[in-house]
Formats: sequence, structure tokens, C-alpha cells
Amino acid sequence: MTPSHYLVLGALLFVIGGVGFLVRRNVLVTLMSIELMLNAVNLTLVTFNRMRPEGMGGQMFAFFLIAAEAAEVAVGLAIVLSMFRIRRTVRSDDADLLRN
Repeated sequence: MTPSHYLVLGALLFVIGGVGFLVRRNVLVTLMSIELMLNAVNLTLVTFNRMRPEGMGGQMFAFFLIAAEAAEVAVGLAIVLSMFRIRRTVRSDDADLLRN
């Protein structure tokens, strides 16, 4: 596979994640869509690093992004669990506790 194939795959994964984020109302699916978009960015960063291997910038950014993804998942799942305990649902439309 050439680097352009990886870039197209990364773009396709990012679009799928973006559509999932915008269309779905389930918070868990929204979190998975965000993860898919971040992994598409990781794939793109590693691909660019492979095209220009003199620096390790792409792989370093991908590493830091993976750490940020782990923190995002931990906080997101804690919010989802808290919301489920209070509302008994994980739909984002019902997450209006701070609205009033």
C-alpha cells in the first residue's frame, strides 16, 4: 500500500466518525465516533511521518494524542455513568440537568 492509500483511509475514517458524531444521539456512540476521528488523525500523522522519516514528529504527536484519547475516554465514561445513574438513559437529548 502506498501512503496515499493510508491518507484516503484516514479521511474515510474521519468522515465516518464525523457523521456518527453529528447524527447519533447515544452518548456512547458519540464517544466511539470521537475515538474513530482521533484514530484517523493518528493514522494520518503516522503516514506523514513515514513519508518524511527524518523527524519523529508524527509519531510523537500520535503518542500524545493516544494519551489524550485515554483521558477523554476516562472522563467521558465517568460522565456517561453518572448520567445513567441519574436519568437511566444515555441519550444526549436527555442530558439537560444544567439547563434550568
